[in-house]
Amino acid sequence: MVAITSHVPIPFRIIALVQEQNNLLGYPLERLATMISELGFRCTGCGQCCTRDYSGHVFLLDRDADATRRIDPAALVPAPCPEFCDQNGIIYIPGYALRTKGDAAGSCWFLEDRRCQIYDQRFSACRTFPFTLHREPFENGKLEWRCISPPLRHGAICQEVTADECLTLAREIKEHEHAVISHEIEFLEFIRAYFSDQNLRHDQHIFDLAMQRFSRGGAVTVRVYSNQDLAEYRCRGSWLPVHGVHT
Repeated sequence: MVAITSHVPIPFRIIALVQEQNNLLGYPLERLATMISELGFRCTGCGQCCTRDYSGHVFLLDRDADATRRIDPAALVPAPCPEFCDQNGIIYIPGYALRTKGDAAGSCWFLEDRRCQIYDQRFSACRTFPFTLHREPFENGKLEWRCISPPLRHGAICQEVTADECLTLAREIKEHEHAVISHEIEFLEFIRAYFSDQNLRHDQHIFDLAMQRFSRGGAVTVRVYSNQDLAEYRCRGSWLPVHGVHT
């Protein structure tokens, strides 16, 4: 999930995201398929990409969060990307992430003996890894397309990947990135309407104080956006909700 800067007015952020989505739609599928072919990445089953140390958190689209609830609801946690804080100190988060285990590497909840236990049902962010398709500023300050993230430190490259495989994966990548942007837009539109209806406003000072308290092990109330609704949790020192407080 792309971080959104809260001090930029929501309408301007939505405009920027729509423009980015249009740029994404215009990116040639064949060019992306060629890049996939040239890299020739193949999974070696090392399990490194399924850890927090390597991949950070795995943000789940609503469809993936719904699938996770059916498989194991305990695998869902609020995504570690708080976006807004109202004047009452409640934090708003744009969705869920996959829970990680308590080991040093932060292994995925579904990883056992370096193997995914739900491989045939794995989520879109997992299916398209390590590929992405978004623009970001490079060293020269220009926005350029990035197609691989994060830098590869595992797996096999320069392997043979068929043309059909490359095109299929390219379509999945574009569809996933389009869905991520759509989710961001929907979240912003929802928050704008919700804050207006409830007479709420984003308060950066209260947000900063809440995050300082949270980083020291204190508790915060968070509301997680999913499927045009909000679910409330109490979190203390980590994004794993305190047991039994989901409302």
